Amino acid sequence: MNDDDTYDAELSPAESARVAKLSLAELALIDAALLSQVADDWRKVARVVGMAMLSMPDRPSGVPDVFFAKRVEQLVESGQLESQGDLRRMRFSEVRLRSA
Repeated sequence: MNDDDTYDAELSPAESARVAKLSLAELALIDAALLSQVADDWRKVARVVGMAMLSMPDRPSGVPDVFFAKRVEQLVESGQLESQGDLRRMRFSEVRLRSA
């Protein structure tokens, strides 16, 4: 199996413990940052995640990109975003705003 066949890393136990402590307000800020990086055209999830993280200079410490990617999955599941590709692989999946 080469790097292109692997899924993104899972959260470590320490990271899981950290994100479990995020408040609803912090989760809302993360979701808003992610949504602000999505448009009507398809964008790689890795780009959306990276730009969202950069747009949050005061983001909660210890929250990795993998968690942001998991939030993208939840935004897709909630119907706010559309996706194509395998969301478990942020370099090989894309999202866009849900079309009307």
